[in-house]
Parts: sequence; structure tokens; C-alpha cells
Amino acid sequence: MTYVIRFSIPALRRLLLAGQVSSSELTKAYIENIRKTEPQVSAFLTVCEERALQDAEKADRRLAMLQAEGKPVPSLLGIPMAVKDNICTKGIATTCASRMLEHFTPPYDATVIQKLSQNGSPLLGKLNMDEFGIGVSTENSAFFSTKNPLDVTLVPGGSSGGSAAAVAAAQAPFALGSDTGGSIRQPAAFCGVVGINPTYGRVSRYGLAAYASSLDQIGPLTKTVAENALILEAIAGQDAKDVTTAQNKPFSYMTELDQGVKGVRIGLIAELLTGYVQESIRANVVSVGKVLEKAGAKLEFVSLPSVEDALAAYTLLSCAELASNLARFDGVRFGRRASHDTLESLYKNSRNEGLGTHVKQRILAGTMILSSDCNAYAKALSVKKAVQSDFAKLFQDYDALLCPVVPRMPFPLGTKLSEQEIYTMDLCTVPASLAGLPALSMPCAWEQGLPCGMQLIGPAFSEGLLYRIGRAFERESGLVKEDA
Repeated sequence: MTYVIRFSIPALRRLLLAGQVSSSELTKAYIENIRKTEPQVSAFLTVCEERALQDAEKADRRLAMLQAEGKPVPSLLGIPMAVKDNICTKGIATTCASRMLEHFTPPYDATVIQKLSQNGSPLLGKLNMDEFGIGVSTENSAFFSTKNPLDVTLVPGGSSGGSAAAVAAAQAPFALGSDTGGSIRQPAAFCGVVGINPTYGRVSRYGLAAYASSLDQIGPLTKTVAENALILEAIAGQDAKDVTTAQNKPFSYMTELDQGVKGVRIGLIAELLTGYVQESIRANVVSVGKVLEKAGAKLEFVSLPSVEDALAAYTLLSCAELASNLARFDGVRFGRRASHDTLESLYKNSRNEGLGTHVKQRILAGTMILSSDCNAYAKALSVKKAVQSDFAKLFQDYDALLCPVVPRMPFPLGTKLSEQEIYTMDLCTVPASLAGLPALSMPCAWEQGLPCGMQLIGPAFSEGLLYRIGRAFERESGLVKEDA
């Protein structure tokens, strides 16, 4: 039965509907593969074997009842999932990969978990990440580093490295991650899977531990574009518990997925094809344009001038918002409580013991940025508006934009990146985050067994178009084989 873990979600659904496999059997197959591969990959912080099997049994009974009554079957009924450990799960530890929340068990589910549970998806467990989402390699977890399943000597990317690694290792058919400035897209590129940062407001953030509230988004990671569209369709929508969610009418990405790209206008962002971007990545992304042109799209090089300031603005905004959001973890209201003699020592000891070095550095930077005599935050907001304006101008003439995901290929575990190298890892991903736009990451080439990622950016709420373009590339390039 273990062979089924390599199947796509649509193929698994067909097997479930035909009675050729049960959700219990499917879930057991994934749990068995987790046991087999975890010693090498280390993607999971918590494996919920008992909970997953109970969920699967419920899914089997529900499927039998719905089929007997001739009623519609939810799209993910019986299909297991895994979730990044900064998304709240009732009764299951949610640590954000931090000692600060090492023993925190939420009393409620995040909205995305509620939706997927109602859809009938068993929960396999919670996935490793960089502490509080700060990092580019999942080596900043307080507990252990996750490895890239394609080559366990390499990093899987970050901060949703556990989510990308779990999908790449067939430990789960899909996973949820979160993206602030590239935390879904970058590990997706390193692990050779598909990940999307949805439009800001497309998916509820209720139950997501906040990093930078004006930038954070939850999104799926999958093996293929079609699967990604299916998961986003299941978790998207307005939520009364999150006032930033958009009021959109019901939609279906699947209905337009195979409409092709004939006449679609795509711009190649020139500023993100030079400088810090490795030559092989530039060449591979440019070659994507040729593949899409063959499929009927129109490609041109375009300029996005504000890109040069976007990374600095993102750093200022994200650090400031992180400092504000993490102020609650003080040993009094939330988080680890250290031994102390005074209130001041309680704060100091709890935060010193509970938070890692990178988190402390960001908090200090954010506190300075928010100080009364510093107007850096206001300047960063003005750059954010300029980025939004530049994108809006381009989308008057182009339907979507194309660029790399990461400036470099996956690097070895333990690599001591310079501050400049760490800083530029987000070069290609933060512009879309600042503008609140959807951005799709997917493999566009393979070099010596390692993936190179491409990124498609569209206007707000154009995820359907991005999936269409990505699907057309998959088919035209032959990089993805369809299930029988």
C-alpha cells in the first residue's frame, strides 16, 4: 500500500471514491513513510498518529454515508495533511519552533484547520520551521534542523522548511505554510515543490502566530500546480474572525486551470535577473519565457524600479511589527516563565531563555525602529506605497510577471552566510509581499538533481490566472508527469 503516497491528490481521491483504498489505509501509509524518512529529514516537530487515524476512520464512515445517500463528497475527504507549527491546532502543541512556546497547547483551531477538518482531512502532525518564522534555512529552529529530502546535506529553505520537506519526501500529500517575505516560496523552490503566497486577505490569518501582521499569509505546498489550486480553494474565503479577509464571491480555480495561456501578457522583471542572482538561475527563468511563448503567451522584459528599495523597506516593517507582536511573550501573559526575583528579572530571564539569537536581534532592531525619535517606519511605508504603485502600472499592460524565487541554489547545512547573503535571500520575494499580491513558486528546471525555482506574480486575487500559467508550463515543459 505504500506506493499510494507517490500519487497526486486527484489520483488519491479517485482511489478513495472507487473504494480501492480507504482513508485509514492511506493515512497509515503516510505514517509509515514518516517513520521511515524522519531520521534523515527531520520535518516533524509533532506526529499525531492517534489523532490522524481517528480522523481517517471518521472520514471512511462519512464517505460511505455520503455515497450511500448520493450526496457530494468534499474535495479533500480522507486526504491527510500536515501543518506548519505556527498555525494553532486545538489540543496539539503549537511551538513556533521556539523554547518560548515549548509547552503551549492552543484551546482552539485556526480557521484554516477548521476548514480542512470540516472538509475531512486527517491531521498527520506539525512541521518544523525557523523560530517564529525568522530564517531562510530552517536551521533557526530551537529544536533541530530540517534537511532537504533531495539531498540531506543541504538546507530545505525557510522558514516553512518543514512543510516543503514533508511534501518533497512524500510524508504528506500537502502541507500548509506561512509566508511573510518568502517563507513558503523559498523552501518550495529549494525542495522542488509548488507553493503560493496568496493575495493578502485571501486566506484567514486567525490562529496564525503573528510575525508581521501586515504581511503574513497562510498558503499550501504541494507537488503540482493543480493540487495547490485545490488546497487554496478549500482554505480561502472571508472570515468574521479576521477583518482583513476580503469579501469575494465563491470561486473555483479548478474550472479555469486548463484554459491555457494564449494571448496572456507576461513581463520578465529585469531588475530581478541581474546582480545577486546566479547565472544558471537567470538562464533557467528566461528559458521559461520561451516555453510559455510556445504555448501562446506574449513575453517582454519590464522594469520595476522600486525593487531596489523594497528589501530595505520590508526589513524595517517586518522587524517593527515582530517587536510589537512578540511583546506579549514576557513570562507574565504568554510563554515560558523563568525563575526570577523581581518583575524586571522575570521579563529578562523569560525572554533570554525562551527566545533564540535571531529573534532577539530582530526584536531589538524593531524596537529601535519604533522609537519616538526614529521615522524609519514611516519611510518604509512610503516605499511600500511606491512598490504597490509600480506593480499597478505594470499590470495595466501585463497580466502577470515572471522572475526567480531565490538568487541562489540550495546550500549546505551549516553554511555561515554573510549578513549580505542572508539579506539578499529575500530579494525576489519581498516585492510581492509588500504589495500584498499573489505569487506562485514552482520548479522550472533541474540541475544535477536539484531544482531551480520560478516565481509568477499577478494582480490582487489573480491566483486562478497564476495557476493557469503554472499549469501550462508544467504541461509544455514536461517537468511534471500526469497520474494515470
